[in-house]
Amino acid sequence: MSPAEEEKSLPLPERWPRASKFALSACAAAVAELVTFPLDLTKTRLQVQGEAAVHRDGAAASQAVPYRGMLRTAAGIVQEEGLRKLWQGATPAVYRHIVYTGVRMVAYEHLRDSVLGRSEDESFPVWKAVVGGMSAGAIGQFFASPTDLVKVQMQMEGKRKLEGKPLRFRGVHHAFMKILSEGGIRGLWAGCVPNVQRAALVNMGDLTTYDSVKHFLLLNTPLVDNSVTHSVASCCSGLVAAVLGTPADVVKTRIMNQPRDKQGRGLLYKSSMDCLIQTVQGEGFMSLYKGFIPTWMRMAPWSLVFWLTYEQIRRICGVSSF
Repeated sequence: MSPAEEEKSLPLPERWPRASKFALSACAAAVAELVTFPLDLTKTRLQVQGEAAVHRDGAAASQAVPYRGMLRTAAGIVQEEGLRKLWQGATPAVYRHIVYTGVRMVAYEHLRDSVLGRSEDESFPVWKAVVGGMSAGAIGQFFASPTDLVKVQMQMEGKRKLEGKPLRFRGVHHAFMKILSEGGIRGLWAGCVPNVQRAALVNMGDLTTYDSVKHFLLLNTPLVDNSVTHSVASCCSGLVAAVLGTPADVVKTRIMNQPRDKQGRGLLYKSSMDCLIQTVQGEGFMSLYKGFIPTWMRMAPWSLVFWLTYEQIRRICGVSSF
């Protein structure tokens, strides 16, 4: 058998390992995103409530905060906008995770196995996992930032309707085209800097924690590479990711949701640092953790659903465990 024929006879995951891992992680991420999306919408609404810069700008000075707390925010959305609105913006969110998760997972495994390298005992030092997780998250989020921008802005459409403001978009395609026409190519990457910063921190918590905890358990406890180990590692990763990523997530949400002039420049914040300073000065340090509970409550089941699905899909398709 010639080398070409031998290569064709190999299973798909062995012929195109990176493309296969991209597709598998994208499928697992889509499932996790749809299951936990209502918590993401609730978190986004909480993060823009009581925004000091908006009140100082005079755009909403006379409007009271409609919801307070996670449960009342979610209940308010259902009562005033309908149950289906809990999934408003889910389509660009799934698009985002297909790109973001696919890229970050492939990038992390490549960095871990080929660039940074494991130790002789097959363990992966924590400092290398931190570098790999932050780098992979930043790379994945940079490519996915336009879809994240559309997701955030579409999540706020229901609130705009209740406030008597005209809706900005008719759908995902219209949102992309309108943002592109108003701000150009750069407009699609509005909020990219805090977005990438958040992704780096979240993946330092998510990828680094999951990988480190999983392999620590395998090397130092009687646990084997099964769903129990995956569940314990994913619960730890969700908590750490929420703690590290929420402040950057608040900044990212506010920058992406702010009104813009004809040149695509933000009217409330000049940069992510300006947004951070205004938020802390106007609302206090703990305002950076607005939406933490739904963020954590979303990240924990998201991580659980994603990692269990991803590990099982890999096993079924004949790809080695993560």
